[in-house]
Amino acid sequence: MHGKWTELQRLLQAQWRQLVTVNPSDRPWQKPFAAALASGLPLLIGTLLGRMDYGLVAALGGLVFLYTPRTPLYHRMLTVMAAAFAMIACYALGLLSHFVPLLKMPALVFVTILVSMACRFYGLGVPGSLFFVMAASLGAYTPLEWQQVPLMVGLVALGALLACLIAFFYSAYILRSREPDPAPPLPVPTFDFVVFDSVVIGLFVGLSLAIAQLLQLEKAYWVPVSCLAVIQGASLQAVWNKQLHRLLGTAIGLLVAWGLLLLPLEPWSITLTMMLLAFVVETAVVRHYGFAVIFITPMTILLAEAATLGQGPVAALIEARFFDTVLGCLVGLAGGVCIHNARFRAVVGRQLRRLVPARFGG
Repeated sequence: MHGKWTELQRLLQAQWRQLVTVNPSDRPWQKPFAAALASGLPLLIGTLLGRMDYGLVAALGGLVFLYTPRTPLYHRMLTVMAAAFAMIACYALGLLSHFVPLLKMPALVFVTILVSMACRFYGLGVPGSLFFVMAASLGAYTPLEWQQVPLMVGLVALGALLACLIAFFYSAYILRSREPDPAPPLPVPTFDFVVFDSVVIGLFVGLSLAIAQLLQLEKAYWVPVSCLAVIQGASLQAVWNKQLHRLLGTAIGLLVAWGLLLLPLEPWSITLTMMLLAFVVETAVVRHYGFAVIFITPMTILLAEAATLGQGPVAALIEARFFDTVLGCLVGLAGGVCIHNARFRAVVGRQLRRLVPARFGG
């Protein structure tokens, strides 16, 4: 018993050290500032024109700035423009699935598998497929009429275009004082890394949404996003750490969001608050993921719900987002256990290979 207690103490101490460790970062302050502009300028324009709802949709496209790598200018712009195309396509597919509720889950599975394969094949780094899936999930739960689809997709495209312009001017400025990293070679496209992992991730993301639908959650867009954020860990330990960071960060972040939503917010204050949150998130995320999640939570709540604030009780919104996060993290943890289990990979991978043509097997 004494030996087991000592081992448990060591595990708890190691987990505590992991939770409180702050990573060093040489990220220049200009990048968080540019990220805040990329998501904030559409909001400012929308607020100025009296259509904050349009600004929120365009701000979603502004998230593609976060895919700007530290490589030479040509590689940066290729990456950001490809991310812009993927963001627009994923949002459009999500919007279309809104009109046929039975297609929401299959459409999200398809989007997740496709963008996960693309991100792994081309070695796209953090945040990976996360924001593409978030765009599809938000689109699936956006209330609109058929004739509004081109408008909404166009707004995301305009936000993504603005983000590309900001990425270009930011890169042109920062490369004057910072030597870029070389463009990394493409990773080896093995079957397990590109196909198997992507399919399992997509199926578990779809499963999380299916469970949310069975539980009749009203706006379940955050469940698959939380699932994906957890399941993407490079190892089972990383999956567990990501889940713990996300749960604790979300719990504290919901308290922050609750405090913000109790304030007499109006369009201008919401816009400035979101820009400030975006700056803090981009500054903190490379140092401590859990701390960044504290501010990611209210930012995403404002991004998704700002246009309808005041139409329902704040407590119900906060409770729903916390339940969504817990459900998504639990499904993501289960998916992570499967992905990093050798027996599961051998059995399921063998069956999956039979469905894939030999020339795609890697």
